[in-house]
Parts: sequence; structure tokens; C-alpha cells
Amino acid sequence: MTKRKTVFLTGASGRMGHEGFLQLLKRRDRYDLVVLVQPTAPDRKRMAPYDGEPGVRIVWGDLTRYEDVLDCVNGADYVLHVGGLVSPLADHQPKRAMEVNLGSVRNIVRAIRSQEDPDRCRLVYIGTVAQTGDRMPPLHWGRTGDPIYISEFDHYALSKTLAEREVIESGLKYWVSLRQTGIAHLGLLEIQDPIMFHVPLNGAFEWVTVGDSGRLLANVCEEDVPEEFWRRVYNIGGGASCRVTNYDFAARMYHAVGLPDFRRVTEPNWFATRNFHGQWYADSDVLERYLHFRTETVDDFIGAIRRHVGWRRAAMRLVPAAAIKARLRKIARGPGGTLNWIVRGDGERVRAYFGSEDAWRDIPGWDRFEIVRPAPAPVCSHGYDEDKPRGEIGLDDITSAAAFRGGDCLSTGMVRGNLSTRLRWRCAFGHEFEASPALVLLGGHWCPHCMPGPWNYEAEAVHNPFLAQVCRSRTCKRCDDCAARTRSA
Repeated sequence: MTKRKTVFLTGASGRMGHEGFLQLLKRRDRYDLVVLVQPTAPDRKRMAPYDGEPGVRIVWGDLTRYEDVLDCVNGADYVLHVGGLVSPLADHQPKRAMEVNLGSVRNIVRAIRSQEDPDRCRLVYIGTVAQTGDRMPPLHWGRTGDPIYISEFDHYALSKTLAEREVIESGLKYWVSLRQTGIAHLGLLEIQDPIMFHVPLNGAFEWVTVGDSGRLLANVCEEDVPEEFWRRVYNIGGGASCRVTNYDFAARMYHAVGLPDFRRVTEPNWFATRNFHGQWYADSDVLERYLHFRTETVDDFIGAIRRHVGWRRAAMRLVPAAAIKARLRKIARGPGGTLNWIVRGDGERVRAYFGSEDAWRDIPGWDRFEIVRPAPAPVCSHGYDEDKPRGEIGLDDITSAAAFRGGDCLSTGMVRGNLSTRLRWRCAFGHEFEASPALVLLGGHWCPHCMPGPWNYEAEAVHNPFLAQVCRSRTCKRCDDCAARTRSA
């Protein structure tokens, strides 16, 4: 009889984590579950039905307390690290976001290392699409290894990027980073935060449903996951059937709740035109081939919204459009809202999210607003021969990748195919640092000294053709020069 595995899951009271918890509960014949949950009233209420369940141990504690984390890691075969402080709260509390998101990873890695046999434990870290930031059409296709490109003021993405760096450089035998995209769940109906207007209408997003996300977490613990799966970075996405523009997604969501035309209750200049993450993945099928988690599409999710709203759809049609528009305008004018920045003269955020106040004024009304339909586009070059098997990557590839980033590899030797051992590098600004080839080539990370903030992409892109490939989606005044250098490179 196969020995039962112990799975330590963080974030079990959250969206993705709870779905993973429910999926694993169905497999209690093979898994014992340990979950670390904060002892807050809402979390206690959500997890109360499972307290005392056979095969389930709930530890009431905090990810930032090493003792609590160690208690959960002891004896674990898998650590599924889903929990953290997410946006918009993370952006309002950047210091706390760093303490939770980076501090928790450090605690988990330390706890795994402290085990008698650290190689027994497999760490699954959930990163975020926000790490590669603003990817507006025509630069809307992405894949792992693309430049880390955090949107300005996105403290959540910054904390998650630094945490992923810790995972990749942990020295653990078994780790994997899965960058989560937007999760389609019924809770989206409850969002009444100005962040809803940070999303550019002409952006592109590849969603995944919350059910499929939970299935992924359970499937990664199965015995048939091969050795080659580990020590890599993957994008989580629902695939072709989950790729939509933000405009189309908003239109379908509003229609599903009973508003046939969301343009009647919004204005185009309430929505940012840049500086918000999202992309279509050129490589999300890779993860599906390993974990076989996809069962739902965007169409399925919209259908679930309709069923959830039910009779209220008809009632919504009776509410005057002017009243709904006034409510939404109030949100956009609230603290952190796009119209609030205009009214207050917050030049930094207006520049980041619109380009300039003049650019905001030039946004036309719905009668003249141009909807962009993304077309096939080339993916970013990573600056080395990506057709080589990982086991054949050598110093020549490393040297090429460093040059494409405007820097140098200072190490004079490496074991071919060894992507875990750190090498010495120098960036275009003269900063020297250590990083593994896995971090640079597979993760798209580069110089830690140049990490935001301050966000300094324009100056970096002048010397870094790798970064310049995505620079055009921002407000860089040298975009044409950047593109020319990228083409020549």
C-alpha cells in the first residue's frame, strides 16, 4: 500500500487556496492535510467546518512567525505556498506586503532546510502574472523568461518577485514557481475598489477559473508528475479559450449581471491606458501538459455568473443607468481611483497610468473610442539558444544572455547544464551580483540593485535590449530607439 503523503497548504481560506484544499480533501485516502490559517473571525468561520476532520490539521498562526511555519513544515512531503497579502490591500500596505510575501517564503525555505531530509520536501510557490507587468498590445504575448517588468506602484508584484527570487535561489532540490494569472471567481462581483479602473480596456488577459486553479494544486502532488517538472518556472493560464481583451471581459461581465451595455454606465477616461499587468501566454500549455488541470473556459465562467445572479438580472435592468453610473464614478473618484489622481493633480500616477494629463484629456468618448483587437505577434527573445535542452546550456549561452541584457557574465566557467549554481554577473550600470542561470534564463530576473523602486525602466532600456523589447508598452521617450536596438540585437 502506498504511504500517505503530508501536504502543507498555505492560504487555505483564500480563493485559490481554498479550492485547492477542497480538491485535496477529495483525495484524503492518499493525503494528510496541514493548513496554516490566521485566527481572524472570517478565517475561523470559513475553516470551522473542517476543524477536527480526519486527515486535516489546522494550525492557527501566522506565516510571518517562523515557529508556526516550522510546525507545519515538519514532516511535510509537499509545501503548497499559496497564501499572501494581495492587491489592492498589498498596495495600500507595502511594508506589510513585503513582511508577509517575502518573509513567509524565507520562513518556509528555512524550515525545509532544517528538516532531517530536506530533499524529501517539494516546494510549490505561487507567483503572479504581475511580475512581468504591463504588456499592452501589440506586445501582449508573454512567456516565462521574459523580462521582470513590474508596473509602477505595484508593491504586491515587487514583493512576489523578490519572494520568487528566494525560491529559485533556495538551493532546494525540489522547487517550482507557478505564476498565477487572473482568477475567474464569483467574488469578482463583490469588488467595489478603484483598482477596477486601473485595468486598461485595450489590455489582454488569459484567465483561469478558480476551480481549475484548485485542481492544479491537487494535481501537482500526484505521483505521475515527472522529475523534469521541478526546478522551473511556469505560467498558469486557461489556454486559448480563456484569452480575452479586458474590454470584452468587462462587457460580458456587465451583461451577465443584467447590464446589456456597460458603456452606458462608464466612460473610457475612467480606465487607465497602461501600467497594469496582463498578457496572453505563449507557453501556458506547457503546465497543462504536466498537470492536466483545465476543465473550464471563460464561457463557462460567464455562465456561472448568470446562474449565480439569477432573478437579480431582471431587477438590475430596472435600476436607472444614471444611478449606476453615479455609483461607479464615485468609486473612480475615491482614494486610489483614476479620477481622484486627476482631481488631486497626482502627476506621478497620472504619468504612470495615462502617460500625461494631456493624454488623459485626449481619451475620446465611447463614440470615438478605438477598441484594439490583439493579433498574433512575436514573443520576446531571451538572448540565447533556447532550442538547446537545459542539460546542454553552457557558458557560451550565459555570455550571450548577459550581453543581451547589456551586461557581462564575470564567471569564467560553469558545469554545462548546471543551472542552479550561482555565477557572477555585472549589469550595464556596473552593479555586480550573484545569480543562478535558472533565475536569469528561466525566470527573467536580472540585477537586484536595479529592481524598483524607483522604477527606472527608461534609463535601463537604453542599455538593455532584453528589457527594451517590452519598454514600448510604457511612456518611454526613447521607445523608437529601444525598438531599433532590439531589432539590431
